[in-house]
Amino acid sequence: MKLQQLRYLIAVVDNGMNITAASEALFTSQPGISKQLRLLEDELQLTLFQRKGKSLTRLTEAGQKVTERARNILREVDNIRKLSQTLAGQVSGELALATTHTQARYVLPGLFESFQKKHRKVSLRLHEGTSEQIAEAVQQQEVDFAIASGESRLFNDLVTFPIYRWERIILLPPDHPLTGKKALDLKDLAQYPLVSYTYSFNEDSSLTQSFADAGIEPNVVFTSHDPDVIKTVVRKGMGIGIVACMAYDAALDSDLTARSAAQLFPTCTTWIGFRKDRFLSDYMVDFLAQLVPGLSRREINDLIQQAHEGKPLSLPAEHEYAPLHQHPALGGGFSECCG
Repeated sequence: MKLQQLRYLIAVVDNGMNITAASEALFTSQPGISKQLRLLEDELQLTLFQRKGKSLTRLTEAGQKVTERARNILREVDNIRKLSQTLAGQVSGELALATTHTQARYVLPGLFESFQKKHRKVSLRLHEGTSEQIAEAVQQQEVDFAIASGESRLFNDLVTFPIYRWERIILLPPDHPLTGKKALDLKDLAQYPLVSYTYSFNEDSSLTQSFADAGIEPNVVFTSHDPDVIKTVVRKGMGIGIVACMAYDAALDSDLTARSAAQLFPTCTTWIGFRKDRFLSDYMVDFLAQLVPGLSRREINDLIQQAHEGKPLSLPAEHEYAPLHQHPALGGGFSECCG
């Protein structure tokens, strides 16, 4: 059995059983992949794929089990490679992150800049998407870290560290009837069309729960994962916007009125997470140390070791994560509505 055969197996599965697509992704020939998969089946004396003519249709039950273990093997191969680079003192490599558009656009660029000044030989690769897309990217080992907000069953298997707290805000056109009202409540919002994030009204969202607890049905007319699109729609008069506070720039968005929604919806927490079996190189741990306030590099390493040993993650009792505007690496330029 060869590692190359396992890579071919995973590539075919990840490309929808399409050998042509897998060969293009791996820059190799289609006949070469087909031959190696046949050799692998012959050696294991197992049928890994159901076939229809020359086409692969799906994994057999045996194929599913072998694929799962093949992923573990290739993951450990990658971990060994990263470990060898770390032990050799190499500081080059890649740091891959998956996060939301709001985090990528408004929060993280300053951190990226400071990180690359310190680690000039490390390239950054960013995936943007919804919670589901972020979870898939980290589970499929396409990224090293996931940065997301809220609690979701999608991320139950990750080691997570809280980074900062933030609030939602209400965005209104300047001439909107609610602009002059001193205190807004959920009934006020429900009288008008609402515009928010694609995932804001998912079943497990605290936004959805707030309206449900009040017995109020919101009128959601438009959703997007991009806060800039949401602001444009609000400017068009299509509805009231509900976005993360960091998505509002007082200078660039001066044509919109921002009202705090801290009294209406629960405070949100943004965290960073990674797979328990992911080896973290020195520069990855350094990235964590910049993002997780109040924890030393040694404490982070100890917590990572706990996760590797299957122990529950237990943050030090004195650890406190601050509101975004107070975060030492991220807080510049954000108002107190993010706290």
